[in-house]
Amino acid sequence: MDYPNRSYVFVNDDMVPMEKASLHVSDLSIQRGYGVFDFFKIRDGHAFFLDDYLDRFYRSAEIMHLKVPFPLANLKAIVYRLIKKNNLPESGIKMILTGGYSADGYHPASPNLVLTQHSLSLPGREQLEHGIKIITHAYARDFPQAKTINYTMGIWLSNKIKESQAADVLYQQQGIVSEFPRCNIFIVTDDNKVITPADNVLHGVTRKNIMKLAGKKYPTEEGTVTMDQLLRAREVFLTSTTKRIVPVVQVDGALIGTGKPGPVSLSLLDDLVSLEAEDSRINAFP
Repeated sequence: MDYPNRSYVFVNDDMVPMEKASLHVSDLSIQRGYGVFDFFKIRDGHAFFLDDYLDRFYRSAEIMHLKVPFPLANLKAIVYRLIKKNNLPESGIKMILTGGYSADGYHPASPNLVLTQHSLSLPGREQLEHGIKIITHAYARDFPQAKTINYTMGIWLSNKIKESQAADVLYQQQGIVSEFPRCNIFIVTDDNKVITPADNVLHGVTRKNIMKLAGKKYPTEEGTVTMDQLLRAREVFLTSTTKRIVPVVQVDGALIGTGKPGPVSLSLLDDLVSLEAEDSRINAFP
C-alpha cells in the first residue's frame, strides 16, 4: 500500500510511520467492533474547535466504560505533535480508543489509543449550488450520544444509497427523524424556525455551532422532528465536521421546498466559515 507524504500515526505512546502502525488481532475493536472515536479538521496547523472535540471524545469513552490513557492536556499536546510531524495543510485527525486486547474476545481490557491524520477535502461547489438527494431508513443507533466505531448499518446501506442515486441515508423510527450515519439534520419551517432533533442523536460539534449561529438570527430549537415536518419543511440541511452545511433538496423522491438550496442554509454556511476563521485567530496554538 502506498502512503503519501509518509504520514505518521500515534499508537499508545509512540509516533510511528503509517505503514508500521498496527494493533494485535485480539483487540476488541477487531473482535467485536467495540470502541469510540472522534474526528476534527486541521488547516495550516490549527485544529478547529479542538476543546469541543476532545470533551466529546472523553464523554464517549465514559459512556462506553473505556478510560482514555492520557489526561486532557497531554492528549492535546499529542495532537499538536502529530500535526507538526505530518505538516499537512488541509487534513483531519481521527482519534480512536479501542476496547483493548481482550483475553476472551468479549470483555474489554486496557484500551489502545490511535491517532491518524489524513488529507481532507470539503464538499464541492455542485453540492452547495444544487443540494443533495437523500433516502430514509428505519433505524436508531445503540448509544447515540457516544461516537462509537460501529457504523455497520450505514455501511450496509451504502449499496442502497448508490442504487437510489442518493448522497446519504437519514435514520428515522416510527416517523420520528434522528440523524444520518455521520451527520446531523436541521429543518427550516415556513416561518423560518430552525429545528434539529433532540433525541437519539450524536451531539455534533458543528450541530452545536449551527445552533448558536442560527439562534442569533432565527427562532431555534431542539425538539421532535417528524417525517411529515421534514417533507413539509421550507429547507433541510445536514451538518458535519467534514461537510460543514450541505442543503438537502430531495427526500425519498419528494422535493423539499423549491427543490433548490435555500437562503437560511446558505447564510448559516457563511456564518460557520466566519466562525471557523474566528476560532483560528482566537485559539491559535502557540
